[in-house]
Amino acid sequence: MLATVERSAQAVMAASAILVGLAAGLHFLNAAPILSFAVCALALAGIAHLIGEATDQLGNYLGPAATGIVQSAVGNLPELFVAIFALQAGLVVVVQASLIGSILGNALLVLGLAFFVGGTKHGVLVFEGQAPRMIAILLLLAVCALVLPTLAHELHLPAGEHEQALSVVCAIVLLLVLAVQTRVMLAQGQRAVPAEAHRHFRAWPLALAIGVLALSGIAAALVSDWFVDALEPAIEVLGISQAFAGLVVVAIAGNAVENVVGIRLAAQGKADFAVSVVLNSALQVAVALIPILILVSFAIGGTPFTLAIPPILAAALFLSVLVVTVVTVDGRADIVDGAALVGLYIIIAAIFWWG
Repeated sequence: MLATVERSAQAVMAASAILVGLAAGLHFLNAAPILSFAVCALALAGIAHLIGEATDQLGNYLGPAATGIVQSAVGNLPELFVAIFALQAGLVVVVQASLIGSILGNALLVLGLAFFVGGTKHGVLVFEGQAPRMIAILLLLAVCALVLPTLAHELHLPAGEHEQALSVVCAIVLLLVLAVQTRVMLAQGQRAVPAEAHRHFRAWPLALAIGVLALSGIAAALVSDWFVDALEPAIEVLGISQAFAGLVVVAIAGNAVENVVGIRLAAQGKADFAVSVVLNSALQVAVALIPILILVSFAIGGTPFTLAIPPILAAALFLSVLVVTVVTVDGRADIVDGAALVGLYIIIAAIFWWG
């Protein structure tokens, strides 16, 4: 069965399995927290890549619309598990920062690098398709729903005294937005991540694709638990703030490898697909991952997750997505746009270095 899998995919499978095994050994042997933390982060990156690869392979059997639904449902499993275990450990700041960091990492860092690399090779990148601009605008609307509860809390409005109920209302609204987006994909036969995002010379057998997806999901749950267990000691040893750890380290670990695809597509001159892949990843965090986590946090008990986040996080999120919308709405981008987006990400990361 593995004979039908490309060598590069086999290498990723093998490396991910080794990293998961090593992460387990370090966890149960109570190894140095920094080493355990680093290995778990690498393992999560590999798992995230395998989930994306297996989901895309399912598209050979399910069709574009059904594949889009599966991509939306399981694409953020590693980040979801990390957030759940972090909430159970009381690391609310890390969870808030990691979710915002996932959106910023995609919308600023990855998209900026994609524009920079693509602009270096092809000059001005043109994405005439409607999908990239629609995703950017939808992302801005979703971010408004995330930021408004913070304003209500900080301005001491009557709604601010009911932040848990308000967060649930916002979560339900965002999930309804996701349902509308899914319905549009079903009507138009689109995938959440375009098929061109992955270059497949061989199709996997259906049983292998399902098996890899299932095993990756189990591994994501286990490694996420070990990752969070090593997170707090590693933060203390490294001397970094919880906010910076969540905003940069945890966020990048969850989806860095998978989103290299967007940079590669831009380098190939496929700007439409590059922008769609990168921004859709950020959109799924805003309209799927965060609302689900809000509802799950009330179900599992412990520290509830609400949308009353630190004002600087809310401001950074809103302004960043506003800039991205302005950059992408005209359907053109170049190396300067890429440098500006990456520069903004570095500035925001520097602000949170001290907490």
